[in-house]
Amino acid sequence: MSRAKLPRPTDAELAILRVLWDRGARTVREVHEALQDGGGYTTVLKTMQIMTEKGLVTRDESQRAHVYSARLPRESTQQQLVTDLVDRVFGGSPARLALQALSTKKTSPEELAELRQLLDSLEKESES
Repeated sequence: MSRAKLPRPTDAELAILRVLWDRGARTVREVHEALQDGGGYTTVLKTMQIMTEKGLVTRDESQRAHVYSARLPRESTQQQLVTDLVDRVFGGSPARLALQALSTKKTSPEELAELRQLLDSLEKESES
């Protein structure tokens, strides 16, 4: 799989990608039913066709109803979006992003423990 940077997905495209990540390969009809956002079938179809052209999804045309899959795993797309956000909005500083994110929304004790673990491991790596 190519490591080339894919275009940044729109909000509608991200909603479709979430369905494909959560449920695996799906037809347009299955994605449309899963979205339950009041949007029309043809809108979902057109969006998924555009996503195919952009390289965000792949399409299996071996069956009558084409089956679509996310081209990249959720984590790869998230990493690309966060990197872009850090560069564009936070001047390349992941710490500024983290501080802003943590001060904006309540963080659960489990998430805080996970963050502490990450910070500890990053600190150990920088000491090495």
